[in-house]
Amino acid sequence: MVLADSRAPVTVLRTVVELEEQTSYGEELVRGFIRIQLKTAVRLALLAAVLLCGLPVLFFFVPAISGITVAGVRLPWLLLGVAPFPVLFGIGYWYNVLAERHERDFVDMVEK
Repeated sequence: MVLADSRAPVTVLRTVVELEEQTSYGEELVRGFIRIQLKTAVRLALLAAVLLCGLPVLFFFVPAISGITVAGVRLPWLLLGVAPFPVLFGIGYWYNVLAERHERDFVDMVEK
């Protein structure tokens, strides 16, 4: 723990104290962290919405795709019933990686 380390720089202790006491500077640091997390979440949610909502639009504008069958199942059913799960898993994993990176950056910034 940083507070227990007597060799910790004074600026680290000051920043940690400001976060713990919820001073205006500490609140601004937390607000910035929350803002970057929210921005990442919104961007990835928009990506998921565009990808998933784009499929019906694609089928509407390119009706020839609706006639394609794969193993006796029409392609739109496969794309709408199976494809979203790996896509959503990938976007969720990507968000988790980015969120952890933002947390590490926040901790590194506080400790400097």
